[in-house]
Amino acid sequence: MVFLPPPHLASASRPAYAEAYANILVAHRRSPLTSASSVIILVAPDVDALCAAKILAELLKQDDVMHRIIPVSGLADLERMKDELVTYAELHTLILLNMGAILDLSSENWFGQFSMKLTVHIIDSNRPQNLANMFAGGENGERFVVWDDGEAENMGEERKAWEALTYEPEPDSDEDSELDDQDEVQSNEDDDPDDGEEFSERGPSGKRRSLGDGDRSQEKRRKLDDSTRLSREQRDAYHELIAKYYGSGSWYGQSASATMYILATVLERVDCDFLWLAILGLTFQYTTARISRDTYDKYHSIYYDEVFRLNPLPPDVAANTTDAITAMSPDDLSVRAAEELRFMLFRHWTLYDAMYHSSYVAGKLGIWKERGRKRLTGLLAKMGFSIPQTQQPYAHMDLDLKHQLRAKLDSIAPEYGLVELTYPSFARCFGYRASPLSAADAVEAVGALLDVAGGIRMEVEVEGARHGGEWFGGGRLWEGGRNGEEKREKRIEVGSRQKDGDDDVDTDVNGEERKERTWWVKNFWAAYDALSDIVPLRDALSLAMSLHRAIIRQGTSIIDKQDIRTMRSHRVVVLSKGPDLALFAHPGVLARLGLWLVDALRDRLPGTKIGGLKGRGKKSLPFVVACLNERTQTYVVVGIMGALDFGDVRRNEFGLAFIEAKQRCNARSRHSTFDASVLEIEQEDLKLFLETLCEVGEGY
Repeated sequence: MVFLPPPHLASASRPAYAEAYANILVAHRRSPLTSASSVIILVAPDVDALCAAKILAELLKQDDVMHRIIPVSGLADLERMKDELVTYAELHTLILLNMGAILDLSSENWFGQFSMKLTVHIIDSNRPQNLANMFAGGENGERFVVWDDGEAENMGEERKAWEALTYEPEPDSDEDSELDDQDEVQSNEDDDPDDGEEFSERGPSGKRRSLGDGDRSQEKRRKLDDSTRLSREQRDAYHELIAKYYGSGSWYGQSASATMYILATVLERVDCDFLWLAILGLTFQYTTARISRDTYDKYHSIYYDEVFRLNPLPPDVAANTTDAITAMSPDDLSVRAAEELRFMLFRHWTLYDAMYHSSYVAGKLGIWKERGRKRLTGLLAKMGFSIPQTQQPYAHMDLDLKHQLRAKLDSIAPEYGLVELTYPSFARCFGYRASPLSAADAVEAVGALLDVAGGIRMEVEVEGARHGGEWFGGGRLWEGGRNGEEKREKRIEVGSRQKDGDDDVDTDVNGEERKERTWWVKNFWAAYDALSDIVPLRDALSLAMSLHRAIIRQGTSIIDKQDIRTMRSHRVVVLSKGPDLALFAHPGVLARLGLWLVDALRDRLPGTKIGGLKGRGKKSLPFVVACLNERTQTYVVVGIMGALDFGDVRRNEFGLAFIEAKQRCNARSRHSTFDASVLEIEQEDLKLFLETLCEVGEGY
């Protein structure tokens, strides 16, 4: 067995997370070559993987285990890293966070050729998972350990089908005919015991025994057992079951940070820091529509109990405090349960801007039109909030208005269709260093650092001045992560280019690729550090605001200009010009734009099925959003499956559709991330690819 069940499903014969972690420690302490390259953690570029890496790194640090954390952006990056890792003689443990579950890691194309002492741990929330990683046996298969969330326990049919197709011979193969011939020969030998003596030996009892007798008797018993012999119909049925498992689209299971928090719980090392990181991983999955509201509520109830176990409040405070996220002392670092409004960063923005930039409010009020903006102003006026109050930062609003906000919304907002304005969440106090920060706001800040902390020109607003621009003090360029040394390196690079000229085009292109990777890695570490330091996390809130302004600006422009093309099975948006092309060329930002469009148009567009009227499953809002990357002359394409019901989630079927479409039209493309529904395609091939995608969709 190579998948680990969660602790509540473990037994003496079924080890769980703690045993796997103990094996890592044992391997490290027994290894004659111990260095930082003995234990390597490869981390995908998302908030959940960052939080999981932070928890795991702290656990390893507590156990004095040297390790390295290496960010990996996608499949191509993972392949380059594989070629480098094979040269590490001291490597004995490789941990993959939010990557690798769908790959056949035991094959020669990946880690099958590595030393047999290497153990690969897969902690991935992406689904589906490769069945070979989970159920393969043997010495090689046992080296790959999948940390499961309990889903494998319900995959009995898939496991049976995979094992039958992998280990059972074809029904009409030569092997079957050979077995039949051997059975006939064996039956003749049983009739005449003197035949074949030259091929026999004496056993322990002194009786003659054929050398192949044991194997043949086992084969006879296996042939008598009809359940182990596959007919062609059974084999076809198993093939269909496996194809259905892989072809049902992609979805997400338990977050990697939750898996690491469970490990810390079993090891009895949990604290508020670990709990906060696990909450951020869950909130990231929910706010990016990776899990449904029901799944979120299930994990929220677990974390809710953990919050009160680790952060007990005095009885009088718990009974009398109206605002549950007020710090109780200058050193208060506790985590609190709180109801979160679906307003974007409303504690750090103005109330009007927070509501205006909310995708939920945008969809209900239609804020991309003048009529929708008037409805928003009318809602605030009906609540008794004056325009000056709603245009100043939330922290500076009258205290009475802030206390009345939730009650006013509950009584008046339903008249405007805003019936799900809150959801249960958490917030953390940071004592005297900063005001309390909600989990949703922290996720937005970390996500902004990951996507656009460096490598792109972003202007952030300065508090106290609105839209004045850099020259007039109303805004400034984002400088996060850019120190003086990096600026000097840039000036040196520009000077050398001016001196040497641009004679070597290939060198210039390679330099651009290295520069892009350098910025991406710096963004990763800036986000990683911000998880444990409130100062850069608080500063990144302004970057998140600028990012959402750009999303709203682009989204309203798309709807106003009617740039959404309706196909038979999905809708297409292509961005080929505009001031923010460089920003939306990032897959993460483009996916945010797609999610905003889904939320904004959910109540205004009819649902469709992949495959048109004859398609399978429930209706949804499939969107394909493409943006031109002017530097590389390629298009970044993202496929999103939006649900018609708010809080629901559909499996993303665009991954397989993209692969089939590019194979049909021979489009020049590459998967630059671990998400199969994100594709980078050559500019000249986009039109043909989109046409072929329509044909593929009709066949689904």
